[in-house]
Amino acid sequence: MWFCPYCGSLLQVQNLGVSSFVCSTCPYRMSITSKQKERIKLKSKKVDDVLGGPGAWDNVDKTNATCPKVECKGGEAFFMQIQIRSADEPMSTFYKCTDCGEQWCHR
Repeated sequence: MWFCPYCGSLLQVQNLGVSSFVCSTCPYRMSITSKQKERIKLKSKKVDDVLGGPGAWDNVDKTNATCPKVECKGGEAFFMQIQIRSADEPMSTFYKCTDCGEQWCHR
């Protein structure tokens, strides 16, 4: 896929005698004179920690919960509840195994 350098719209291929990339939003046009191939590795976006970072699990309660990790099967976990969806949806409960540190969520 090629994008317009001016407006960022997806360029269309148009073949009116000479093949060219044409922007459907602005007047940009580029003649295709040879095979076009380019690979760009996109950077991964840094994801914010919705649970509050490294200190989020410092002062939370424990409960009886079975760890989903097959190798562990611990029977106790830290938990916290956070409202991550709209107000009319129930809170999401996040767990962290006290034995292996595996984290999971229950909505």
